[in-house]
Amino acid sequence: MRGFYVGAVMLLGVANMAAAVGMDDDAPPTPTQTTTICPDGQVWDIDAAECVPIDETGLVTDPASLIGVARELAYAGRHSDALALLARAPDQDDTMVQTYLGYSLRSMGDMARGLDHYGRALALDPDNLLARSYLGMAHLTRGKPEEAAVQLAEIRARGGAGRWPERALAAAIAQGATTGYDY
Repeated sequence: MRGFYVGAVMLLGVANMAAAVGMDDDAPPTPTQTTTICPDGQVWDIDAAECVPIDETGLVTDPASLIGVARELAYAGRHSDALALLARAPDQDDTMVQTYLGYSLRSMGDMARGLDHYGRALALDPDNLLARSYLGMAHLTRGKPEEAAVQLAEIRARGGAGRWPERALAAAIAQGATTGYDY
């Protein structure tokens, strides 16, 4: 039975990784106990079956799940919690850690630091289409639609035509949006 449980947890981690990336997923992350019952500063601990302080979570041993929970927190507007969780990621040079650090900081109004993290994400992986999409949205927020269009062209040139990052940024540009479409 334990082998089944471990296998199920590993599959869940892979599913969370795909959702965490958000590359082709139009749907918001599925709320878990972390955002439905845990108060600010806490996340759900599967092993303990209770909410635990972010600085005590075991999520750091599973980077894909950590990023998935950070995405869920950010989508729920709990950006401080997302930042606290991402700060515990064992690999701060992970392109998705940098992407979601940028997203949360930008969402909290710290555009300069958000842009810096998007830049780091793209330095690590120039093909990080999600970081490019969020960077384009940041440019829209800054009133620079021409820079957003550059990111849209980069997404398309890197094989992202028709994928979520391209669709979201294209829609934001078409609507002149400065918020929304990003999670």
